[in-house]
Amino acid sequence: MPPHGDPAALHAPEKNTARTMHETTPPRYRPLKFGVTRATLRDGAPDTHYLRADQDLPPFAERITDRLVHWANERPDQTLFAQRVKNADGSTGDWRHISFAQALDAARRIGQALLDRGLSAERPVLILSENDLDHALLALGCLYAGVAYCPTSPPYSLISQDFDKLHHVVKTLTPGLVFANDAQRYSRAILATLGQEVEVVTRTGAVPGRSTTAFATLLGTEPTLAVDAAMQATGPDTITKFLFTSGSTKMPKAVINTQRMWCANQQQMVESMPVLADGPLVLVDWLPWNHTFGGNHNFGMVIYHGGTLYIDDGKPTPALMAETLRNLREIAPTVYFNVPTGFEAIANAMKADTPLRQTLLSRVKMFFYAGAALAQPVWDSLFESAEREIGQRVVMSTGLGMTESGPFGIFVTSPNVKAGDLGLPTPGLELKLVDVEGKTEVRYKGPNITPGYWRMPAETDEAFDEEGFFKTGDAVKWIDETDIHLGLKFDGRIAEDFKLATGTFVSVGPLRARIIAAGAPYIQDVVLTGINLKEVGAMVFPTAAVRQLSGLTADASLHDVLNSPQVLAHFQRVVNELARTATGSANRIARLCLLADPPTIDRGEITDKGSINQRAVLAHRADTVAQLHSDALHAILKPQP
Repeated sequence: MPPHGDPAALHAPEKNTARTMHETTPPRYRPLKFGVTRATLRDGAPDTHYLRADQDLPPFAERITDRLVHWANERPDQTLFAQRVKNADGSTGDWRHISFAQALDAARRIGQALLDRGLSAERPVLILSENDLDHALLALGCLYAGVAYCPTSPPYSLISQDFDKLHHVVKTLTPGLVFANDAQRYSRAILATLGQEVEVVTRTGAVPGRSTTAFATLLGTEPTLAVDAAMQATGPDTITKFLFTSGSTKMPKAVINTQRMWCANQQQMVESMPVLADGPLVLVDWLPWNHTFGGNHNFGMVIYHGGTLYIDDGKPTPALMAETLRNLREIAPTVYFNVPTGFEAIANAMKADTPLRQTLLSRVKMFFYAGAALAQPVWDSLFESAEREIGQRVVMSTGLGMTESGPFGIFVTSPNVKAGDLGLPTPGLELKLVDVEGKTEVRYKGPNITPGYWRMPAETDEAFDEEGFFKTGDAVKWIDETDIHLGLKFDGRIAEDFKLATGTFVSVGPLRARIIAAGAPYIQDVVLTGINLKEVGAMVFPTAAVRQLSGLTADASLHDVLNSPQVLAHFQRVVNELARTATGSANRIARLCLLADPPTIDRGEITDKGSINQRAVLAHRADTVAQLHSDALHAILKPQP
């Protein structure tokens, strides 16, 4: 590991890869303070080192409901949540607002109704449906009453055909109450997975052959002193919720989330990102609450800091992105979070959409991406639009975390962030850097780390090492080996890496990022092949933009699109360029194919946040892998001189 380095190096100018060749002055950024810029490194056992911020974590709230009560007293009329009203035809209309005072009143009423039903962590509330105002109020009611809840992935109910993962969720949690906003949409899943003893609550519609409770009944419950006493009885060890992992290689695990985890992590976030407490906080956000990014990081943020969350019914998909753009033309966030595909769509739209640029960039102080790699052309486009509109760039920040860490763990330390940079640990979180199979695994210990997996003691024991550090499976490197204060960068997932027949290791994460960048904007994701073989191959999931590239009509089949001369020529150039810049067999793509069938959640090929699962795709598409490496596929692209 490197020495501590020269402290002055932290303030030295750093080359930014997004700058154009003709620039002679450093780019100007909208001012943004970084809370952690220095770290302390200590040695442990051989090949083991410990890294932490050089500042302590200040005291934090014992429960997030204390913050709800605080803001309901301080800012009773301020909007906490807002969402557009859904019209009968499926469109959306004006915003419906819920103030902090209204949210606290609803939380007490719903909390009383849950107490009356004897619900608890042993019989929690399971939420099947998407982000909406009822979902938010039900979550607050659970928090107030000290009743654990679990927002689960809507695709488990709406897309899955066998409901295998939903069966697993129900069996693991044994819920006492299940909520789905629209009974008709969720009736198949409810009838297939829930016994008659489980109460079903809905906002609209009916489940055939089954009685349901109206959500209005919960809201109509008169609160008593018992619900306030229940809230006061909660504390740092109270379970707030269960969040299931993606179930990429096995069935999903229920991550226990406690009040301590959530509150500590919110305090850690503001220590690393002081911008969260810098004036009124406004979010416009679609990220799903069944995932820790949307459900803990962002949902908790507005409660903790007295902010406002506009629930975005859009999504970074061709069908729903227009709704997100509509919302961002109207509501100006102060910070903005999204996944790379969302930022890609926004970057493309801002080139010609003046109202979008004007509103989105009017007061946003920071962009933040997570979930996958952000391609450099997207980065460059966002910077270009910002410089054209406001004369400055908006810092694009990122970090590293996971469901088991609450999720916030590591955050960048300067505006000069590049793809793959992670930064330094947030205060109160200690990182253990351990050499594993030629890479450095990062492990976590701190107040924001889960106590384990619900009703899975063996998996819990396996997840922690002998010192109590959570084993993330993420690999990291130093950004600069001469200066630890610049922090860490991502080096892939250890479990994804594999060996060729020659014994050479293939580092999947960095190579996958190279391929996506080389093929931008036509590669959604890529899976690397070649385990125990002589060469590395690539199976590419293309973006919808390949249709435009092909020049074919909109009704052309995807098979015809992928086999069009224009598309094949583009990817041939990608393969050639990757081969030209390769330094050896471990990072040379020897063969590439395009996949017409998108990855599916049923088979665990993608996670809820849209990132690819390398191992699941390889397992379910073993025939394609074999054909790729035996030249049996119709179109295999190989490097050409």
